[in-house]
Amino acid sequence: MEKRILGLDPGLAIVGFGAIAWQQSQGKVQNTTVKMLDFGVIRTSSDMEMSQRLATLFDDLNTLMDDLQPDLVAIEKLFFYRMANTILVAQARGVLMLVLGQRKLPYVEFAPPQIKQALTNYGKADKEEVQEAVMRELDLEEMPKPDDAADALAVALTAAFQL
Repeated sequence: MEKRILGLDPGLAIVGFGAIAWQQSQGKVQNTTVKMLDFGVIRTSSDMEMSQRLATLFDDLNTLMDDLQPDLVAIEKLFFYRMANTILVAQARGVLMLVLGQRKLPYVEFAPPQIKQALTNYGKADKEEVQEAVMRELDLEEMPKPDDAADALAVALTAAFQL
């Protein structure tokens, strides 16, 4: 049985995405494998009007869903640190949730400490430790860039560990 999991790191300027394939083989011993399928970012320019930025996210997310055909979407929960930035990210996240709702795609959400805990066994791990775990779990020789894409892969892996 194979599942395609799409991890998303929401943002207004940059939405990171990372897609993995989780496969479980049956037999005397259940064995699971995870491999990276794709990663990248969706960008919007601060020169664009807010409505146009959100429309771009909507269109690009729909194209991404068509291309990757995920079975499950994993989303990083909002982290409240600066109110102005959080509001902008919340608006972008609303577009993301709209796309998932229209497509009736199941999703799971994880807070940053949950992602860190799942990948490093320490909820306060730093970014480098999480990135090293992503590389190890996906058998990568170098970290996917930019960081938003690597973060999205970490979100997808966290979902895979829950299956």
